[in-house]
Amino acid sequence: MHDRSAFKILVEEPDSGKRLDLFVASRISDCSRSVAAILIRNGKIRVQGAAKKPGYRIKKGDEIRGLIPPPEPVLFKPEPIEIDILYDDEYLIVVNKPPGLVVHPAPGHYTGTLVNGLLYHFPELEGIGGELRSGIVHRLDKDTSGVLVVAKNAAAHHNLARQFKSRKINKGYLALVHGEMKSDSGAVSLPIGRHPVDRKKMSTRSRKSRCAETLWRVRERFEGITLVELDLKTGRTHQIRVHFAAINHPIIGDSVYGRRKVGEKVSFGKDLFVAIPRHMLHAWRLGFTHPNTEIAVSFEAPVPHDMEELIKTLRHAGHSST
Repeated sequence: MHDRSAFKILVEEPDSGKRLDLFVASRISDCSRSVAAILIRNGKIRVQGAAKKPGYRIKKGDEIRGLIPPPEPVLFKPEPIEIDILYDDEYLIVVNKPPGLVVHPAPGHYTGTLVNGLLYHFPELEGIGGELRSGIVHRLDKDTSGVLVVAKNAAAHHNLARQFKSRKINKGYLALVHGEMKSDSGAVSLPIGRHPVDRKKMSTRSRKSRCAETLWRVRERFEGITLVELDLKTGRTHQIRVHFAAINHPIIGDSVYGRRKVGEKVSFGKDLFVAIPRHMLHAWRLGFTHPNTEIAVSFEAPVPHDMEELIKTLRHAGHSST
């Protein structure tokens, strides 16, 4: 296994035919396939002195030379944001993200994000292979609450990212959806891609889509509303929200894929009107293999206050059944 910095690898017969980016990632410590692909595109990694594409198929005798740059300094400002830590060791952090908190800095949200808070509480978080990482392996939408795992070093990040990509992560969600689900369980298997008109949205009617599967079962029924438990088999952007809107059971409070405007009061049953501040979606459970011990671990986050209060209100209004 090679270290960071300059390297030279001579391709031997057993590796002939492999993708260049995957081969480099397998041979260079703490270099993921995505990082290798970026460096290849930028000409930092070459074959026989020539620039290649990440998908180039290597062959016996190819000499691969490259330079893995040191991590760039993280430029985002650490901020003393309160974070609910569910678990913490030298390899990873598991947090309970509250609704309303953006995970990663982006245009319009350079401050006040989970990453800003993490950098304050855990200044040792690394950049990886020249990327601005801060340990984020996966994300939750701003208004989705729940369990999120953060890597503390490059090796843990690479390991967890591989688990997510190979669908070895167990992701459990809870959601309140419009309508009463007739069956007790089921699955939604509809491909998801970028919306053909609104590029900020996802859709099951995209020109370029990828397979997506969401398993569900009913936890509790109310008048015109169902509390469902969800198991994601894939991890597409807005997957749950898009899938349940597609089957005419959009998430309660979803102003993008649902049936309401921001700030609008929603009627439940005959006399109950409640102002819903966000979509009622919570990532309550996350299971994965620990990147160091290789032991299966699982973490759960309690239902957030606003969602719990709405469930109590619906129960109090009657017509609840399991």
